[in-house]
Amino acid sequence: MRKQCLLTGLVILSVLPLYSQLYKDPKASVENRVEDLLKRMTLEEKVEQMIMTGLGDFANSYSVFGVCASPFEGLEKITTLSAKAKKHARENTRLGIPPIQIAECLHGQLAYGATIFPQAIAQGSTWNPQLIEEMASVIAYEASASGVDQALSPLFDIIRDPRYGRNEECFAEDPYLVGEMGSAFVTGMQGKPEQTRKGIPSGKLMCTAKHFASYSVPWAGINLAPASLGEREMRTLHLPPFEKVVKKANVYAVMPSYNEVDGIPAHANSFLLNQVLRDEWDFDGYVFSDYGGVSQLFNFHKIARDKAEAAKYALEAGVDLEAARPDIYPSLVQLVKDGKVSEDLIDQSVRRILTAKFKAGLFEKPYPDIKNIKKQVHLPEHIALAQKVAEESIILLQNQNDLLPLDINNLRSLAVIGPNADQVQYGDYSYTRDNSSGVTVLNGIRQAVGNRVQINYAKGCGISDLSKEGFPEAVEAAKKSDAVVVVLGGTSVILSGLGWGKGPGEDEIQDPFTSGEGYDLTDINPLGVQRELIHALKETGKPITLILVHGRPWSITWEKENIPAILEAWYPGEQGGTAISNILFGKVNPSGRLNVTVPQSVGHIPVFYDYKPSAKGINRR
Repeated sequence: MRKQCLLTGLVILSVLPLYSQLYKDPKASVENRVEDLLKRMTLEEKVEQMIMTGLGDFANSYSVFGVCASPFEGLEKITTLSAKAKKHARENTRLGIPPIQIAECLHGQLAYGATIFPQAIAQGSTWNPQLIEEMASVIAYEASASGVDQALSPLFDIIRDPRYGRNEECFAEDPYLVGEMGSAFVTGMQGKPEQTRKGIPSGKLMCTAKHFASYSVPWAGINLAPASLGEREMRTLHLPPFEKVVKKANVYAVMPSYNEVDGIPAHANSFLLNQVLRDEWDFDGYVFSDYGGVSQLFNFHKIARDKAEAAKYALEAGVDLEAARPDIYPSLVQLVKDGKVSEDLIDQSVRRILTAKFKAGLFEKPYPDIKNIKKQVHLPEHIALAQKVAEESIILLQNQNDLLPLDINNLRSLAVIGPNADQVQYGDYSYTRDNSSGVTVLNGIRQAVGNRVQINYAKGCGISDLSKEGFPEAVEAAKKSDAVVVVLGGTSVILSGLGWGKGPGEDEIQDPFTSGEGYDLTDINPLGVQRELIHALKETGKPITLILVHGRPWSITWEKENIPAILEAWYPGEQGGTAISNILFGKVNPSGRLNVTVPQSVGHIPVFYDYKPSAKGINRR
């Protein structure tokens, strides 16, 4: 542009950006940018926007994929790959469309070096939405530093069957509580809805509400199994949390569930994805498939004859993007050319995906900076917040004769026993369970008592094995101590939902996974010989405090009748040992509340607080 200087009369040049392509102009409206870009795209480029690939795969590709996944690596590597991939996409592809970088952020980014917060079931037992909003804001701040744009979190499934392995990823059994906690999580991670309706603020992430819907009540608690319920029950219990996060928190993405409800797989369910989600609730984000969920229409549910038919079913039902790899949706190109699918449906999905990209500022965001990543993650205030969430999540189930808090001044020795006493347990969607990454209960107790109390430690037994070889050592430790703390529980998959590999320092950890995605049980009693261990310790006559570190409610009928003090800690995050010790010794008052019903036995399932009047039979009152 040319303009004349009024003082000198000289003609000068002002350096202002000129945009020959409207979609590259950040001052243009999102709607106009989307439409301008959409009309420039070939059919093949549109379909590529509806596909996901890995972050590393994207970096050297000339395809314009819609989404790329952060690898399960350390933050430095993720940041490096992110900068390379996004720079390549924006500067070396025909249209310069950046990918949405996604990551698992259920209780911290799934990356080595990020802060590990308590698992979702523990978050729910805080009953503190403001605290969870603050936690989610920190997770977003850390994850965005490594280039993440969208979190595949949180879950709005309700806990209704303790056998189901993914209960630990859920907030509660009550739809209202789930809706409140989940909406708080989304608000903390995305930003206030009045902001996010315009765009995602800096340092925030788009969220994904999952799993839509009725995923957590499968036959026999088996992951991916059908759910037998009608529309009334679905609308009463399972849909309200999702409705709340769509209308109240303006969530950007929704993920369908793997299973089928009333005979129809969610990824082919137009009733859920079109009628309810869009027509009734006015959801204007995009539908992100669960990993392999579209493929399952062909190879698992077997409602489609081939990949092309699976693509048609999913697209027409309202699934905008296929994760986690280009398997089914590439068939859409030929389907359109053959006249079997309307290109208008393709445009509709691509429009939704591009809208999210422009609202998130992906075309203008600075590339992530490897030099600053350590200055933004695992900060002292983030670690302190992880401890606070843990302290507020721990539930005092029982405290007969005021056994707790333990009085350090009157203790000479304390036995600390159990398979989870000296082992961190973070829950599913964690990168590691290496003790160097957090504080175990044993270490938390040692830090609390210093040299004032003799600590006698014995593992006693493993989590699920049947060996009792460690019993004599554990009994001896109890006999020579004034009191006993027993830490029982389970262990969950790491690195990803299905346990792909091990984290640093884990070669010596032998306990198999007992909880998490795909790890369902037929028995909800304490695993292995853990109950027999506590039987043996009870015979010593010493006062026992039982601490449960696990991801699902256990049947603890015997323990309730025989152990005076019981703490439910769930999976309490990297500062769990410190939080538990603070409660044991009275530094912190336990304020967690039960968010799930504890069944007396597996035969009592299903059991929850809002049971029907007829649920206990004609002779029960």
